[in-house]
Amino acid sequence: SFGQGTGEVTENMSTRFMTAAEAAALDKWYVIDANDQVLGRVATKAATILSGKHRTHYAPFLMTGDHVVIINADKIRLTGQKRETKVYRWHTLYPGGLRESKISTVLEKKPEKVIREAVLGMLAKNKLRKRLVQRLKVYRADQHPHAAQRPEPLAL
Repeated sequence: SFGQGTGEVTENMSTRFMTAAEAAALDKWYVIDANDQVLGRVATKAATILSGKHRTHYAPFLMTGDHVVIINADKIRLTGQKRETKVYRWHTLYPGGLRESKISTVLEKKPEKVIREAVLGMLAKNKLRKRLVQRLKVYRADQHPHAAQRPEPLAL
């Protein structure tokens, strides 16, 4: 080989990615308590863990991330004027079917949806996103049914 120590490519270098079984063996579960936490900070941390960017063996085309459980979704905090001004919009695919609702009404009815939408918007827009968001579990209260997985608490 040539270029020892100079950063040049040698002939016998290879890149090895983890197999799906090896990545699954390293899966962990984390719990994020959203009580009085800012929505964007919680969503950023969850998206990072779901995509696996906190790992040394991260690859953007592999499922290298972990599972995330977010509790106390109804106690999430919004900064600035978002509670009055932020609006969710969607279309029903019928003529005149543009619908919208303020984030304050969505927080009252389904606070889990607000966190899920924030995390979904932070994940990569590719074929893995649907599989990654399945690893996200959001609960309104501080109870969750994932005690058997022994999730570790994650500080923000």
